[in-house]
Amino acid sequence: MSNNNVESGEGLERGLEERHIQMMAIGGAIGVGLFLGSATTIKAAGPSILFTYAFAGIIIFFIMRSLGEMAVERPIAGSFSAYANDYVGRLAGFLTGWTYWMFWTVTCMAEVTAVGIYMNFWFPNLPQWVSALAAVVLLTVINLTAVSAFGEIEFWFALVKVVTIIAMIAIGALMIVTGIGNGGVPVGISNLYSHGGMFPNGISGPISTLTMVAFAFGGVELIGITAGEAKNPDKVIPSAINSVFVRILIFYLGSLFVIMCLYPWNSIGTTGSPFVLTFSKLGIGAAAGIINFVVLTAAASSCNSGIFTTGRMLFNLSNQGQAPAPFGKLSRTNVPKTAILASVACMLIGVVLNYLAPGKAFTYVTSVGTFAGLFSWFMIVFTQMKFRKQLSADQISRLKFPAVFYPASNYITLLFLAGVFVSMLFGADTRIAAIVGVVWVAILVGAYYAAGLNRKAASGSATEKKAV
Repeated sequence: MSNNNVESGEGLERGLEERHIQMMAIGGAIGVGLFLGSATTIKAAGPSILFTYAFAGIIIFFIMRSLGEMAVERPIAGSFSAYANDYVGRLAGFLTGWTYWMFWTVTCMAEVTAVGIYMNFWFPNLPQWVSALAAVVLLTVINLTAVSAFGEIEFWFALVKVVTIIAMIAIGALMIVTGIGNGGVPVGISNLYSHGGMFPNGISGPISTLTMVAFAFGGVELIGITAGEAKNPDKVIPSAINSVFVRILIFYLGSLFVIMCLYPWNSIGTTGSPFVLTFSKLGIGAAAGIINFVVLTAAASSCNSGIFTTGRMLFNLSNQGQAPAPFGKLSRTNVPKTAILASVACMLIGVVLNYLAPGKAFTYVTSVGTFAGLFSWFMIVFTQMKFRKQLSADQISRLKFPAVFYPASNYITLLFLAGVFVSMLFGADTRIAAIVGVVWVAILVGAYYAAGLNRKAASGSATEKKAV
């Protein structure tokens, strides 16, 4: 077991404070979709969308507890890629690491473009590529400085989202109970059941949104990646994971409950973001600007997390002998400098492709990211089952943070993930993600055997590597 209080066995510095990781846990569970995309899920399911988010939240909690069981026992930067390598097999670790690297790389391609679009709200004459490039350069410098700098930026990015949502819930609650902003007439909760009931589109409504809701939580597994650089991971990781479900209840269910009380569900999405509408109703003229600032910081936060994560994944893959050796080197500030710069270079190529390549070509690339999130969750749960089977009864009894309801929770989660994948095949907008994802895995398997990685002995586990 590595020294949890000083540094990991990989040479990475444990510079992430508890407040950093707590806020990252919140930020990972709250994306731009809540502010701009919530209207889509409400339109499909009506008020019953609350049940969908609650159920998906339980599944996410099961996944995170599976990850937490391993992360607390072995707090390393490679996280579930390293665990898959050790407990399932080298091919599994290779597929998981490179697929998750691709997930964050293509996510950053999209988010960097989004930064440029959001900046145009205030500076319409500023070329999008200028602000996008500036954001990447700034975030890269921050990530190269020290892991504590990354954690500090993520803390403030997440705080912006948290404050905005809490303010919206508080303002909305006042409108519902006291009628402030509504001429003194309490809004009440009648809008939840007065327009076709809680299930206006039947049971098919909430079921049809499972894919969208599941992927809204993509990125929450980042908590596991931070374990290798967290101070006192035995305490910090369990605390962050245990609070994930509560945060989902507060931020997702709380905000959507308020929104659907204030406005008939079938009118939401016809006149802009529900968050903008709520702030505007109270007389806040700068509501659109406020929400634009929030989604700008959310996009920058996602890109910041992507630079952090892709660097750690390449670092871990190098330590496993599954990526070029230079990616396993650390800088003077104990960050994987070469791995970070290589990942950022790929992200910048994506930005160029987004402007020059045909629209569909870029869609195919980013579709891999959609599939990759689902694949990563599957591997986390499956790997934890393999991990548990290798333990004796005595070792199981001494686990510091065991998964809940094992193994029933694992089977329920795997069934859910399989159902989401099947539903992707039947959705016109998600079918391409499923198909391209399968092709991506097939290409990785071919590359693995073509490179002879199946015959090469591992150059050392991630926990055995020292800083270079």
